[in-house]
Order: sequence, then structure tokens, then C-alpha cells
Amino acid sequence: GASVLLLRACLALLASPIYLLSFLGMWEPFCRKVFFPFILEKICVIHDKKSKKHKQELFRNLPDFRGPSGVLRLLEIGTGSGANFQFYPPGCKVICTDVNPHFQEGLAKNMKKNQHLQYEKFLVAAGEDLSQVPSGSVDAVVCTLVLCSVHSVSSTLSEVLRVLRPGGAFYFLEHVAAEHSSWRYFWQQVCFPTWKLVFAGCCLTRELWKNLEEAKFSELNIQHISLAMPWMPIEPHIVGYGVK
Repeated sequence: GASVLLLRACLALLASPIYLLSFLGMWEPFCRKVFFPFILEKICVIHDKKSKKHKQELFRNLPDFRGPSGVLRLLEIGTGSGANFQFYPPGCKVICTDVNPHFQEGLAKNMKKNQHLQYEKFLVAAGEDLSQVPSGSVDAVVCTLVLCSVHSVSSTLSEVLRVLRPGGAFYFLEHVAAEHSSWRYFWQQVCFPTWKLVFAGCCLTRELWKNLEEAKFSELNIQHISLAMPWMPIEPHIVGYGVK
């Protein structure tokens, strides 16, 4: 415990300009508008390479959840710049949502690259409040690298279940807490406060598989995987889907 606190203090000292900007109320608007969209795009390039085969396998059965009309209507929480579009089946109707509206430039680029999809709309909305989306109106919900930063995981999952039609599916790929006895978890604890500040509320030590197990899915498939991310404490991940 003492060593964690000491190393946290050292890390905070190194990041002291960011802490000062945060104290002055200047960091959050800069982070949301400039820093986070920029840095997330760079991280996603690395993450996408590491996770590509897992995403291909994860989304392989998406067409099985098409509605009675024969068209798959999909809502993505935290779309960001649209890194998942390439994995969605042709003709899929996509509703994009994100709490941060400043991703739309990168999103527009990926929409042009992925014209096999139909884009319905972009909603500025948090995962905990999807009130703009009618209940039971979508066949699938996708959420990747988002549950780490929502204010309430349980509220977000409740909204997921509300907007899904019966028999619809929720797909996820998220980084999670490492095994508590491991060095990875030790470094996650050390980095936690500064990482959360720098990366717009991202929490390193959430045991998200527990939240998913507690949610009311009729079927839940979870796989624990490891994605090596250089110099980042986000190696442990979970991937899978749950059926309403």
C-alpha cells in the first residue's frame, strides 16, 4: 500500500501541469475537444491491430440477430471515430452515439471508408442515458473500450437492455482489472488516479465481467483475453456478447 501511494505521488508530480490545469478548470474542456480525440485515435491504431482477429470473431455472428425485416439495426455506444465499422455486415443500419461530440471529424472519414453501411444518425448521449432511442428498437448494441469510463456501468447496461428488442444482442470488448496478485494490477493501482485524469475518466481497475454477470441477459458469453499494449496498463480484456 505504501509503495503504491509513493509511486502515485511520483507520477502525479510528473503530470503536475495537467493537475494544475485541472484545478483551474482548463484541462477537461481541452481534453474533451483536442487531446482525447487525438490521442485516442493514435491508441486505437495500435489497439485495432492487436484486437482485429478478436473483433472479426466477435462480430462474425452479427447477421444472426437481424430483425423480422431482414435488416440489422445496430446502435453503438461510444462510437468515437468509428473503428468498428469495418466489422459490421453490409446493409447494417447504424446509430452512432458518443458523449463527446468532438469525434465527428474522424467519424466522417470512417463513414466514407465504410459505405457498405447505412448511417441513421449521430446522437450526443451518455451510455447511462439513451432516452433518445426508443425501447426495444434495435437488434444489436456494440460497446468497445467504453464501459471503463461511463459513470455507472449498471445504469449503462440497463439502458442497453431497454433499447434492445427481445432476442437482440449486446457485443463488448473492454479492458479490465488484472489478477489482484499480479504485477499488472499493482501498476494499474499506481497509474489509476493520473490515468483517469489524463484519459477522460477511464478507470483501470473495473471488474466489468461481474457487472455483466449481474445484468439480466438470458445468455452471456465472456472470454478473458490479453492484448499486449506497449507501456500501457490495459493488457487484460474481456470480449463477448449477451442476449436479451
